[in-house]
Amino acid sequence: MNDHKKYRMSFTTGSLLHLESVRLAELYVETGCWKEVSAQALESNLLQSRTQQTLKRICREIIARLKHLSAEELEFLIASDRQDQGYTLWLAVCRHYSFIGDFAIEVLHERFISLKGDLQYEDYETFFNRKAQWHDELDVLSKLTQNKLRQVLFKMLRDAGLLASNSTIIPAFPSSKLIKLIVRGNPAQLQFFPIFESYLMRQAL
Repeated sequence: MNDHKKYRMSFTTGSLLHLESVRLAELYVETGCWKEVSAQALESNLLQSRTQQTLKRICREIIARLKHLSAEELEFLIASDRQDQGYTLWLAVCRHYSFIGDFAIEVLHERFISLKGDLQYEDYETFFNRKAQWHDELDVLSKLTQNKLRQVLFKMLRDAGLLASNSTIIPAFPSSKLIKLIVRGNPAQLQFFPIFESYLMRQAL
């Protein structure tokens, strides 16, 4: 919980940006320099954006998220299957945006382990209003922006394979390698996922 840390609420750019993120991660592993990644992506229009301004904005957003992954996690992202890639990108988003990280732990994970199998807009609204009591930066957001943020967050969850189109929470089954990487960094971050304790225990054997 980050009730006294100011929330960054700039996640209206794109959603999980799966394919684009993997491309930039590959470029970083090749070059070892985020500035070089940005320069090459802009020069070659690597992400195939329609305008230079959009390309710059998406590049900046993806790089900001990927910087929260360790070198080993970035290499894992590139080499893993689509499911683990989605989980790894969700991990990066939760680390970058503490608002989303708190939502993942306090709402998504809590509902899942409490055997409440769905996640509705109302659950988000309750969380948002509760956090707004402690965070002035939430209070000043227009209703339009609030709705956009909610829409993007739910799309991220679907893109990450954690929420079905009918709002059912999908259990996460990360590979043992990804679990070990998360535990090495911060075991508490496993709570970013709707995950069975029994599954984690089996993977640890």
